[in-house]
Amino acid sequence: MKVSVIVPCYNQAAYLDECLQSVLSQSYKDWECIIVNDGSPDNTEEIANNFLKLDSRFTYIEIENGGVSNARNVGVKKANGKYILPLDADDKITPSYLELGLKAFEKDNALKVVYCNAKFFGKNNKYWKLPKYSFSELLKNNIIFCSALFKKEDFIDIGGYDINLTVGLEDWEFWINLLKNGGKVFRIPKVCFFYRIKELSRNAEVSVKDFETIVKYISIKHAELYVNHFGSFQSLLDENKELMKENKRLTKANKVNIVLVLKRLQKYFYG
Repeated sequence: MKVSVIVPCYNQAAYLDECLQSVLSQSYKDWECIIVNDGSPDNTEEIANNFLKLDSRFTYIEIENGGVSNARNVGVKKANGKYILPLDADDKITPSYLELGLKAFEKDNALKVVYCNAKFFGKNNKYWKLPKYSFSELLKNNIIFCSALFKKEDFIDIGGYDINLTVGLEDWEFWINLLKNGGKVFRIPKVCFFYRIKELSRNAEVSVKDFETIVKYISIKHAELYVNHFGSFQSLLDENKELMKENKRLTKANKVNIVLVLKRLQKYFYG
């Protein structure tokens, strides 16, 4: 029941110590942590070596820069664990995350993904309000963060992360691909994951143009899936038109109500 924690790192050495300390603090002890240096020019290797000396469960790999999808793929392929937990080098987990995640998998063999409640930390400290999971909602929005547990065998079945997604949202496409043929998802009702908010994070660097390009890429790659769930493109256009009509009607109704209120106020004050 070994869990392999995969930590890709590119220019995040300043946060790596805190991240790896959170892995070292796990109450569940049968884990390994694979640190993948994605061609980072900072002192990632120095920080990683400190942990390699501290605990033999840490492993270090250095590769040429190829993006986070490639780095995660390299790490997972080297992993010995039945279960995988990706963890970005600037984030951290609570001591109970692996233990609670494994208990969930033991209780329900139909589970494909286990994640948890989460909080932001760093420049912003508040609860992350995550919507309730449904596959239809997942197709519309990225509602599962990257640090969720899954089985290595499922990773192999779908071919891992898509290396064509180099600027962000690769985890979104990964979850769609992993869950498109079914499988249950469970969210631990406890905060076990902390997502760091920095002045400039990897997700913040995704421009509007990049986001549109990524969504288009995912839509084309999984076109049949989207059509099966939401109907033909014509039906989507018709639905959008109906929504626009309803919005226009409500806006008009609100304007009428405002006009009536203003007229009543005018009559009250001025006769």
